[in-house]
Amino acid sequence: MAAFTVRREKPTLVVPSKPTPRELKQLSDIDDQEGLRHLIPVIMFYKCNLFMEGEDPVKVIREALSKALVFYYPLAGKLIENPNRKLVVDCTSEGVLFIEADADVELDQLMVDTMPQGCWYLDELLHNVPGSEGILGCPLLLIQVTRFRCGGFAFALRLNHTMSDAPGLVQFLTAIAEFARGDGGAPSVPPVWQREFLAARQPPSITFQHHEYEQVIDTPTPTHDNNNNTIQKSFFFGPKEIKAIRSHLPPHHRSISSTFEVLTACLWRSRTRALGLDPNEKVRVSCLVNGRGKHDLDVPHGYYGNVFAFPAVVSRARMVSTYPLEYAVDLVKKSAARMTGEYLRSLADFMVANGRPLNIMEGNYMVSDTRHA
Repeated sequence: MAAFTVRREKPTLVVPSKPTPRELKQLSDIDDQEGLRHLIPVIMFYKCNLFMEGEDPVKVIREALSKALVFYYPLAGKLIENPNRKLVVDCTSEGVLFIEADADVELDQLMVDTMPQGCWYLDELLHNVPGSEGILGCPLLLIQVTRFRCGGFAFALRLNHTMSDAPGLVQFLTAIAEFARGDGGAPSVPPVWQREFLAARQPPSITFQHHEYEQVIDTPTPTHDNNNNTIQKSFFFGPKEIKAIRSHLPPHHRSISSTFEVLTACLWRSRTRALGLDPNEKVRVSCLVNGRGKHDLDVPHGYYGNVFAFPAVVSRARMVSTYPLEYAVDLVKKSAARMTGEYLRSLADFMVANGRPLNIMEGNYMVSDTRHA
């Protein structure tokens, strides 16, 4: 790990560049579930661009952000909680927290195997402003832009997940980029709120079993509940590694299984073995699946709320650990296949009928593929 120092300016609030409506806007019943009431960090790195010579990335991004917030003005507000734990955005236009910073290091010094190691430097590149980490009554978005000595920079943000999923966030960031380039006076994709699109039906109609929220009761006492035994680390799988994993599959599975399915199955199997679970303990795998593009869910173009679920399938530890790899691959496929428009609507109904519960983490291996977000 490279050792370096970051000098930060005092955090400021970036507000919309024009007046915006002062109103209350409800989140959907997918947005405000307990499992999304947390903050998600993202760090992106940009090398020095000769076409931007003489331009200050901090100034460019700050001004573009202010313009984008005119169209995405709910992000400049705060969350409040109504009866029955229903979350509502108070569109106050108070703004987004913004931090300007400089690091005494070059971007290349943060590289390992040609990849910048953002997770190693999270505290340096994404400062936690005291008092800003709450879900209610706090800024919904925090951004830190850190300049490197080489002319490159890091764009780091922390988003309240109830506001958006990965595709929705990318849509917002694309709008910022368009304003930064001077591409016009409005985003190419107009943002759509319409969170009632994924509101629970009246009366609720739960048509699926949602294993990812159900506590398993017919299983031995868990043997893996000590989080102190886990560490955070990045692993890189290139074509050579993926080919080696595929070699453990029969020919038919090699041809019909995606890289995501093969890698997820391998990691789930390896993790289950490493935990040393009771052979009869129930284990789950949940694949985060985007609902956009599902034939029975006509998501409005420009909708930037949460449109995903993580359907779980259940097995036993001994089966995942000892059966051939294709067994785990088939379960991963089954998890993703459960996701339909009706599954998502059933989930919204399940949330309202059950008090917006937290998804079960115990014995559940959750995987998200954000390569194409």
